[in-house]
Amino acid sequence: MKNIALTLASLSLALAHAPQALAQTHCSSDGAPKPVALFERFISADCEACWADPATPAPSAQAAVVLDWIVPSAAGDDAPLSAAATTDALPRLQALGRKPPSLTDVHVSPVDADARGRLRVAHGVAFNDYVGVGINFAPSAAKPQRKAAATPFAFHLLLVEAIPAGTDGTVVPRHVVRNAFEGEWLPAQRQARTPGKPWAWMETRSMRIPEGTRAERLHLVGWVQDASGQIVAAAQSVCR
Repeated sequence: MKNIALTLASLSLALAHAPQALAQTHCSSDGAPKPVALFERFISADCEACWADPATPAPSAQAAVVLDWIVPSAAGDDAPLSAAATTDALPRLQALGRKPPSLTDVHVSPVDADARGRLRVAHGVAFNDYVGVGINFAPSAAKPQRKAAATPFAFHLLLVEAIPAGTDGTVVPRHVVRNAFEGEWLPAQRQARTPGKPWAWMETRSMRIPEGTRAERLHLVGWVQDASGQIVAAAQSVCR
């Protein structure tokens, strides 16, 4: 355990002090299309039929980020989908003003078409039950720096497992949220990436990979919201 902690700490330290090190991680959002929306499907852990439903709602836009949240139910571990259920789904539903579904619920959040910044997410290879992750947000050069600097932002970072259609009992592709972290970036927390370069916010940490997750199918999804709740930037990693 000590070696694991030291390895993860070293990764986080390197990313924190050398943002360019993000480019050396295994997977990142570099070169990936910018998402135009978040398409979130909330599935009750009680509803095994929802998981296998061939008529599962899907986004019309190819550039939408799809997320499948398996919502815990009163049945606990006895629920058919309990192995993939995450308690992170509950605060997400609350933030959206929705109640836990009895079947499936869908919520679509558009990403501000007015690009207001560049968001980058990246993660390394899995090491035992953990993976080092990073998220970096820099404001758009087209926006007044002083105004942007005075704006607090909330960020969300999700570890997502992509499950191909025809596997694990699903006939449609799934993108199951396995772990989630959120936080707030305040104006005073911004940092200069290098002298003479635009300032940015950054968060690096390790995220636990829950039991039963296939690490080779993981990717990272992140987004940033302004004080009004509008998503101003989103990104997801691609492993090349």
